[in-house]
Amino acid sequence: MTTPAPLRSRLRPARLRAALRLLTPGVLMAAVVAITAQFLAEHYATPAMLLALLLGIALGFLGEEGRTVPGIQFAARDLLRLGVALLGVRISLSLIAGLGADLIALIVGAVALTIGFGLLLSRFMKQDWRFGFLTAGSVAICGASAAVAIAAILPRDARSEERLAFAVMGVTVLSTLAMVAYPIIVSGLGMDDVEAGLFLGGTIHDVAQVVGAGFTISDPAGEAATLIKLFRVALLAPVVLIAALLIRRFAETPPDGQRPPLVPGFVIGFLALATLASVGVLPAALVTLLGDASRWLLLMAIAAVGMKTNLKQVLSLGGAAMALMVLETAFIGGLVLTGLMILR
Repeated sequence: MTTPAPLRSRLRPARLRAALRLLTPGVLMAAVVAITAQFLAEHYATPAMLLALLLGIALGFLGEEGRTVPGIQFAARDLLRLGVALLGVRISLSLIAGLGADLIALIVGAVALTIGFGLLLSRFMKQDWRFGFLTAGSVAICGASAAVAIAAILPRDARSEERLAFAVMGVTVLSTLAMVAYPIIVSGLGMDDVEAGLFLGGTIHDVAQVVGAGFTISDPAGEAATLIKLFRVALLAPVVLIAALLIRRFAETPPDGQRPPLVPGFVIGFLALATLASVGVLPAALVTLLGDASRWLLLMAIAAVGMKTNLKQVLSLGGAAMALMVLETAFIGGLVLTGLMILR
C-alpha cells in the first residue's frame, strides 16, 4: 500500500530527528577530540592528524559500546568521504598547468611508480595487498588524507581500521621526520631555492609538513613546494577512481558481498569542486570556508577511526609494515631527486 503524501511529509522530519538523536553523541565526541588535537598541535608543534588518531585510540571504549557507537561509525565513514570531497577546492588546475610538461610527467610518474613499488614490495614482504596500496598511495599522494580516501574504496575485512590507523600513524611520523631532514639534505646537495622546493613538494607526504619545510628555506622554496604538493593532491581523484574500477573488476568479492561503487561519490565531489575552484566561480571566502571544513571533517574522521581501533592490534602489524612505509618513502625520494637532476 502506498503511503499518502501528507503522511510521508510528516515521516521524513521524524526520521531525520531520530537519526540526529542516534548520531549526535558519537559525532560530538569526534568533534571534541578533533578540537583538542588541533589545540595541542598549535601549542606543541605536533601534527594534528597524529594527535587526533592517538587521542581517539585512547578513547577506544567509546567505539565499542554505548550511545556513541553509531555516531563514531558515521564519522569514520561518511564524514571522512565528505572531507575528502571538499579537498577539491584546494586545487587550481590553471596553476598546475603552469608547471610544464616535464615536471608534470615527473610527478605523475613518481606517484604511479611508487604505488606499483608498494604493491610489489608488500607481496615480497608478505603484507596484504590492501595494506601495500594504502601505504604506497598515502606516501605517493598526500599522506593521511590519501590514506583515508583509499581506505574508503578498499574491500573491507576485520583489520581494515587497524591498517588505516597504522598507515595514518606511520605516514604522519615519516612526514614529520622528512620536514626536519629534507631541508638539510637539499642544502647539502647544493640545490637552489626553487629546486629545493620542487623536491620537498614532490616527496614529503602531508601538505602541512611540505609548507613547513619549504618556507623554512625561503619564500620561493615554500611557494614551489606548495604548488608541486597541490598537484600531487590533485592526483588523488584519478588514482582513487582508477583503483576503484580495477578493484571492482579484479578483486575478490568481500565477505559481506559489497563491492566499492563504480564511481565513488566523494571522487565526483572532489572533481566537481576542483573544477569550480579552477574556473573561479567560487568566491574566495567560500573556498576558504570549504577548505577549513575539509580539514576539520578529516580530523573528526581520523579521531573516529582511532576510537574504533585497538592499539595492540595496530602495533601487531609489526616492523615489516613500518619497513614497507620507510622503503616507499625512500623510493619516491630517490625517484624525484633523480628526475630533478636530469631536468636541470
